[in-house]
Order: sequence, then C-alpha cells, then structure tokens
Amino acid sequence: MFIEKIVQELQEIPEDKLAEVYDMIRYFRLGLSQERIQPRTPGLLKGKLGDAFFEALPEEELQQRE
Repeated sequence: MFIEKIVQELQEIPEDKLAEVYDMIRYFRLGLSQERIQPRTPGLLKGKLGDAFFEALPEEELQQRE
C-alpha cells in the first residue's frame, strides 16, 4: 500500500527538512479540496485589470518566492 511507502520515504528525510515536506503535502491536499469545491474554468479574466497588475513585484516579494 502507498501509505507504507510514503512513511518509509519520510523516515529517510533529515529532520530539519520535514517542515518543508509537511508544507508541500498540506498545500497539495488543500489544493485537492479546492478542485472539488470550485473547478477552474479556462479562459480570459472577466472584467478589467488595474494598472497594478502590470507593475513589477517588489524585490522583497520576489525573493520570498524563490
């Protein structure tokens, strides 16, 4: 079963990296629940985009995303 395989893999991850793995699993799971609640419809955005949409992100925010 996959749960046993996942547990085996988790046991091989250094403890100082487990918080990152937890975050990844949690966001993945939350994303799955979002898909069930509100499926995305491909297409163009409705309405108008403000000028701020086209502005570059601040350097601080860009660094947080790396």
